[in-house]
Amino acid sequence: MRHRHHGKKLNRSGSHRKALRMNLASELFTHGRIKTTFHKAKFVQGHAERLITIAKRGLAKAEAKDDQLVAVHARRQVARRLNNNRILVGKVFDELAPLYAERPGGYTRIFKLGPRKGDNAEMALIELVDYETED
Repeated sequence: MRHRHHGKKLNRSGSHRKALRMNLASELFTHGRIKTTFHKAKFVQGHAERLITIAKRGLAKAEAKDDQLVAVHARRQVARRLNNNRILVGKVFDELAPLYAERPGGYTRIFKLGPRKGDNAEMALIELVDYETED
């Protein structure tokens, strides 16, 4: 029984899960959508939405206090969770957070695609809502 067990292990060690979460979130923010297994998509969905929420709150607090230095802590928190990739942190704060400023959550959606041919794993497409990619 799985009583009081929280989170998905995905049959990986803790450091491997952390690296997987960071890589999937980075690719999602870079491309706007990624195709992966359904369980990996559910695994990264909460993490990606949390990063956008941190960025939104940081920008809102900076605007309320009329001081851009207030958002520095939020930028550092997001950077820590995205492997200190400055380009992605800038994208999250400059494009995604203002895009979802009025949205109270639910920044991603998952579409089930059916089983993968090789190993019958359930595939899914996770994408950012209302985000237009340049593809």
